[in-house]
Amino acid sequence: MNILDKIVFDKKKEVLLKKQLIPVSQLEASVLFNTPVKSLASALQNANFGIIAEHKRRSPSKSTINQKLNVEDVAIGYKKAGISGMSVLTDGKYFGGSLDDLLLARAAVNIPLLRKEFIIDEYQIIEAKAHGADAILLIAAILSREEIKSFSQLAKSLNLDVLLEVHNETELHKSLMPSLDMLGVNNRNLKTFIVSLETSKTLSDLIPSDFIKVSESGISNTEAIKMLKGYGYQGFLIGENFMKTDNPGESAAQFMNQLV
Repeated sequence: MNILDKIVFDKKKEVLLKKQLIPVSQLEASVLFNTPVKSLASALQNANFGIIAEHKRRSPSKSTINQKLNVEDVAIGYKKAGISGMSVLTDGKYFGGSLDDLLLARAAVNIPLLRKEFIIDEYQIIEAKAHGADAILLIAAILSREEIKSFSQLAKSLNLDVLLEVHNETELHKSLMPSLDMLGVNNRNLKTFIVSLETSKTLSDLIPSDFIKVSESGISNTEAIKMLKGYGYQGFLIGENFMKTDNPGESAAQFMNQLV
């Protein structure tokens, strides 16, 4: 069993327990459930360089990235830096995140927030809306075409933007559908954790122009952004590069200044 299989196995147990403890009706009664969303897709489309900066404490590939910072400070720093959106990891066991991080980020800033999670159940989409997310991530590697369709349609009914993540041509072809806003190419193989920007370059021509192209993982310098922009990418998800520093917001600001 590879790491992705382990994560999904544990996630199914986690979601089953949550559904028993917190009914959907309780999530729908949340103050944030009917709050107007801020479109991440539009923010990327209207930016010269659509940076999505991530809050991530740890990962399976690097056990500790940054455990010292609180999410509110990171969110405020990212907003000041002028990023287009913020990705918040909400998986606890493998990434050290939580839904509380999403709530705290929402309370701190009004920029678009992406819930970065291993979504395997519609419940998690309703949960995302109830905790202040503006967009959700769907991972093609762990979902069938039918699940991608039903999950993305539910998200759109809640006015959430949908970022669909692929790693190869097979995943891309099974995933294309009108209920998606953004197509993300993850340069990190979630089964081996090997990173290569060639993945984004190879798949760029296969993504229809209807979708906003987002490159994810392994982006550590402005040259990579400028190169990928030449391949039609409008969004760039960066986490570890900022989070491994003592001040992610300041690191993001310096990065943005270099881009300009």
